[in-house]
Amino acid sequence: MTDSLSAYKQQILNDFNNRPDYENEFHKQAATRLVELAKVRSSQQVLDIATGTSLAAIAAAEVVGSTGRVLGTDFASGMLRQAQQKISDLALTNIEFEEADADEQQFQESQFDAILCSSAIVYLTDIPKALRQWHNALKAGGVVAFSCLAESSPTSSVLFREVVQRYGITIPNPNELLGTHQKCCQMLQSIGFEKIKITNEQFGFYLQDPEATWNGNAKSAFGLQEVQWSEQQVEQCKQEYFAELNTVSSEQGFWNDVTMFFVIAYKSHTPTFCEISS
Repeated sequence: MTDSLSAYKQQILNDFNNRPDYENEFHKQAATRLVELAKVRSSQQVLDIATGTSLAAIAAAEVVGSTGRVLGTDFASGMLRQAQQKISDLALTNIEFEEADADEQQFQESQFDAILCSSAIVYLTDIPKALRQWHNALKAGGVVAFSCLAESSPTSSVLFREVVQRYGITIPNPNELLGTHQKCCQMLQSIGFEKIKITNEQFGFYLQDPEATWNGNAKSAFGLQEVQWSEQQVEQCKQEYFAELNTVSSEQGFWNDVTMFFVIAYKSHTPTFCEISS
């Protein structure tokens, strides 16, 4: 692993192992909705990539029942400890967890009926490679289901990157690769997935705490973790960000548009098509 890649992975670990409020309504709703749209069924074998605190894994486990099985994998040990405690409290026996890096996982061919990845695919370093591995690991007719954001979302992060750019720091847009319907369809079709369906849903909300908004962006894996700034530089950039937020805010606060794509695709032999719904 190169030094730059290792540093990026460490930034992800720092981000997720230090999130006291990860299980907010946004992540809960997104995970539950993904499982619903994937149409997970009783007795299926399900893999939940980057399971985090197991929100999607638990939702899937409740559907597959005692004759099914869910494997949740993640490389953030802090997340997995929370996940393990949750399934112990719920007395669920059809879920197991494995500490693993999603970029490096190897699976048997035709192993799973469904592969899920809720709000995490953008953190992978080689998304096409991961999707090819998932395609191989699915049984014929199996489904892959992941959620990602439009490339213009969330608007608070777009504005953050614009302000930081003025200080000579370029932060790539993590949502760019899969940030349009066309990009999602083209990538999945090139790998061999079929019956692709993309459902748009709005998870936006008003932001009223500029400090929390700044911290959420600056401390994320796509933020300023590795930037060597003085306290004065950080404060100056932060205040400029606050000013920009205030300029476009209403009495309710700053509207943070969060357009989410729920992407469902199958490993099958039926004619390929791509459906968009809102």
